[in-house]
Amino acid sequence: MKVEGRKLNAETATFNLLHSKSFMTNEELWQTALGEVELSISKANYITWFRSTNILSKKAGQITISVPNAFTKEWLENKYNKLVLKSLRNLSKEIKEVSYVISYRKEEIGEKKKKKKTFAKPEAQILEEQLDFNQVKIDKKTSLNPRYSFDNFVVASFNELAHAAAQSVIKNPGNTYNPLFVYGGVGTGKTHLLQAIGNEIAKANAAKKITYVSSEKFTDDVISAIGRGEMDKLKSHYRKMDVLIIDDIQFLAGKEKTQDEFFHTFNTLYENNKQIILSSDRPPKAIPTLEERLRSRFEGGMIADIGCPDFETRIVILKTKLKDLSLELPDEALNYIANNIQKNIRELEGALNRIIAFIKLNNSIPIQSQIVKILKNIISNPQKRTTHKNIIKVVAEFYDVNPSYLTNRSRKKEIVRPRQVAMYLLREELKSSYPFIGSKLGGRDHTTAIYACEKIIKEKENNDSLEEELNLIRQRLYNNIP
Repeated sequence: MKVEGRKLNAETATFNLLHSKSFMTNEELWQTALGEVELSISKANYITWFRSTNILSKKAGQITISVPNAFTKEWLENKYNKLVLKSLRNLSKEIKEVSYVISYRKEEIGEKKKKKKTFAKPEAQILEEQLDFNQVKIDKKTSLNPRYSFDNFVVASFNELAHAAAQSVIKNPGNTYNPLFVYGGVGTGKTHLLQAIGNEIAKANAAKKITYVSSEKFTDDVISAIGRGEMDKLKSHYRKMDVLIIDDIQFLAGKEKTQDEFFHTFNTLYENNKQIILSSDRPPKAIPTLEERLRSRFEGGMIADIGCPDFETRIVILKTKLKDLSLELPDEALNYIANNIQKNIRELEGALNRIIAFIKLNNSIPIQSQIVKILKNIISNPQKRTTHKNIIKVVAEFYDVNPSYLTNRSRKKEIVRPRQVAMYLLREELKSSYPFIGSKLGGRDHTTAIYACEKIIKEKENNDSLEEELNLIRQRLYNNIP
């Protein structure tokens, strides 16, 4: 009965799609490809080089991408062309070549708007919503995306503390848990939580001034204001907010002028009982080159971590996403995704979007062997292990040091801890011998590697923050295996 039920659900979903729009539009194809690109590069690079791009035309296996300027065109051609072509070919084998042209076609936007107005059937409107993969409908006033809500935020043991703190903030912004500092690894739902808080507060009180920005955007605003001599205008903008939400605050580390401006903005808002909400990929103590005065303020509020979802929660996340799209997949398919993508919610959704793209292109629910093939670039080898080079690279990035400092004879104080952590992880994750560890990290004697590993083991027994650092590094490590 269970198998028959699954078959019936798949047939129902296929029937619904067959009576909807038959082919993926250029916009949908591009947004789906960008979803894969985004998983392969840093957030900053993705925003810098792929913002304001779209497919201009698709003819005889040739894709023409519209870019906003010559610099972006040159960079995509030389740096990211292989990645772009690979992502597109994963969706359609007919695509053979990609080219880039500088173009901003207002008439295309007008055409899209006209097409939207011609939809008369409810199912066509529903399909449009289902396949709006990027779902970017940003509120211009707050920069919040309304799709981030608590209605589609899955709460479980890995994020229940952060969720509970968020609910307290919503009930009494500025007076409870101020600032609220949420941290966790890449793709664990921090942005969703932060924006859901902002949307709930805005819904309860439309008069409140709320803004959501990434730390990169805040930094860009400071740099631009300095260049134009408009610092007073910048201060006025941010310091009049009732709720200030800044994502990925760790990227302020090392930017002295930006930190200085944020420090004064923070103080002004805090003293006036205005709510401050921050996110990071690590706790305040683990953010390198962050000024102590900021660190102490971050730690003065509520610090809540978001961990990795367990198997059952990953299944719920996938089913919630499918429910939003009015689709269903067999349990076997969901189990395959949830078993092989364990630490990153964004990758879970990315895998699901690949399958949805297949459904749209082929008007059918894929069987298990097809799903394995569709996701082969995301789940190429579930048991794949990392390498000593990757461990050194990720540890260096986490502590914001040059990787070469870990592998040479440098004795700088700020290098000692990262090098010891790298030695410990080489031993724990790869079971490397002590002589091998010593040779790869500065040509040191095996006794140095033994000392480093024992020191980290002993310290983490009484230091919860070190254990958190190690877990965050491991999450980065296995989310970024080349």
